[in-house]
Amino acid sequence: MKKEIHQHNLQDDGCCSHNHSHHHNEDDHDHGDSSALKTYFPAIFSLVLLLTGITLDYFKVDFFANYIRISWYVLAYLPVSFPVIKEAFNTIVKGEIFTEFLLMVLATIGALALGEYPEAVAVMLFYTIGELFQGAAVNKAKSNIKALLDVRPDVASVFRNDKYETVKPETVEIGEIIQLKAGEKAPLDGELMNESASFNTAALTGESTPKIFRTGETVLAGMLNLDKVITLKVSKNFEDSALSRILEMVQSATSRKAKTELFIRKFAKIYTPIVFFLAVALTVIPYFIIADYQFSTWLYRALVFLVISCPCALVISIPLGYFGGIGAASTNGILFKGSNFLDVITQVNTVVMDKTGTLTHGVFKVRELKTEIQEADFMSFLASIESQSTHPIAKAIVSYYGDEKLKEVSNVEEIAGHGLTATIDGKKVGAGNTKLFRKLKIVYPQEIDKQVETIVLLAIDQKYAGYVTIADEVKTDAKAAIKSLHDVGVNKIVMLSGDKTSITEKLAKELGIDQAYGDLLPEDKVKRLEEIKHDQTRVVVFVGDGINDAPVLALSDLGIAMGAMGSDVAIETADVVIQNDQPSKISTAIKIGKATKKVVYQNIALAFGVKAIVLILGAGGLATMWEAVFADVGVAFLAILNAIRIQKMKF
Repeated sequence: MKKEIHQHNLQDDGCCSHNHSHHHNEDDHDHGDSSALKTYFPAIFSLVLLLTGITLDYFKVDFFANYIRISWYVLAYLPVSFPVIKEAFNTIVKGEIFTEFLLMVLATIGALALGEYPEAVAVMLFYTIGELFQGAAVNKAKSNIKALLDVRPDVASVFRNDKYETVKPETVEIGEIIQLKAGEKAPLDGELMNESASFNTAALTGESTPKIFRTGETVLAGMLNLDKVITLKVSKNFEDSALSRILEMVQSATSRKAKTELFIRKFAKIYTPIVFFLAVALTVIPYFIIADYQFSTWLYRALVFLVISCPCALVISIPLGYFGGIGAASTNGILFKGSNFLDVITQVNTVVMDKTGTLTHGVFKVRELKTEIQEADFMSFLASIESQSTHPIAKAIVSYYGDEKLKEVSNVEEIAGHGLTATIDGKKVGAGNTKLFRKLKIVYPQEIDKQVETIVLLAIDQKYAGYVTIADEVKTDAKAAIKSLHDVGVNKIVMLSGDKTSITEKLAKELGIDQAYGDLLPEDKVKRLEEIKHDQTRVVVFVGDGINDAPVLALSDLGIAMGAMGSDVAIETADVVIQNDQPSKISTAIKIGKATKKVVYQNIALAFGVKAIVLILGAGGLATMWEAVFADVGVAFLAILNAIRIQKMKF
């Protein structure tokens, strides 16, 4: 996998990529300076010869004439033209005759034939320099992805034959124990066996704050162990780890093209032959309509026309713009599985989201406490009885109280769907829902029946003692996330949840969500989404994290999965993965999509605008080959710089 990603060229249709094989492959950098020299030497050599030749021409040096002068410029021409001539030949063999490579070759050989030697060299030289800039830009855009590759360790320390052995992570099996020293990255996903450990999760989530993991919690491959020697019980094979899946997604992301990108490819295939025949017409037609027709003058104008009209700036900068968008998103902990999804997200006007795990943590917390007795006594009895249950709500109560002060409990009886009864300090204690109290014929205040949230009541010796409300904790950025979605142009936000309708509606009101539906089964969520999609004007994003969200993720125009805590199925089905589970990243993803689209459209306008002006000047004989070179390479260079800009933007 480490090799494959570097060979994922942006121009995998063969456009404008004559030098890619030696300056896009980042693995070449392993060879140090020799690789850089090999990449840049032809351009440097030609540049030195060209500048020397122009200087000798300017001072009209005696020896620099005839065959010496021609040989000098041909020698300058060959190193930079050879890759282009080779590419032109290869594309002709494949049946693609009219490519920009052929345009460059015809234009420069024509210029040489006309005796315009410096111009011929300059066209190829600046074209090559443009390609080198493109290579540097692609490497810059790929740096985020390469950073992901670098976070995956090449070795694992696994416990075998009564000792720790260093092996390749691919060979470690599920259930084996691996050891991580401080400062080492987890090579595989695994459950923490120590009491607690601190990890830097930035490589996967973009979060710089260290995260504390407890016994049994899953540590993901790529997370950095910060404090002490720890052990993990491997829970997934190497190729199934979270990091491997992310890398796979990133690799395939560049092959899913956006419509604009595909259009430019098709456009270049039609545009290039038209340009070629216009150049032929520009040479031939004046013969019939101009009295003092000079073949060399009109041929030169046609060659200028060919150089200006080369579609490289478009073919380079548009994929690079999308690639920059994917890179900027991954820096922000957002993974787009293709540049086409960067386009789709710009049109989104409706966001439908799940509640648990998306807007809330999916972790229960004690929210409110109402009691008829001393609060400390109430919590002591309630936590002690709940410590006998494994239910998530019981765990939330014990966690709230702390387990070091628990009382001794005996005669515990669990009544399914109702609660618990037990003896504590010689008193008969009951804890559970209103159904339990009705069953035990214990009187409780009537307003409790109107409570929206999940509630746990406590009775001591058949007398009502109070209650606690339990709620799923809302994510800290949930409210801001909803506001920022409205700010970026989303005019309808809907929440779908399997939780009680009363709880769902209350949360929707708190957060500023437009519509909310509760008590939904997975098939009900699908039905609701289909209803929303009936309106043809709606471009719908669904955001979810659970296995039951997979059908709705697939059905929506764009599926976004919460990646850190989300289920594998949700992550596989989604088109965009938010790696740190923050709902505020949804609007960030929309902003990145819009910024990318803006840059791509700017590049298209720039390329067409400048070329149109210089083409008219060239056809009228007002632009020379030098202007043509700057129109082509200059525009490509500006477009590349504009595309790189996305990486630097703050979202």
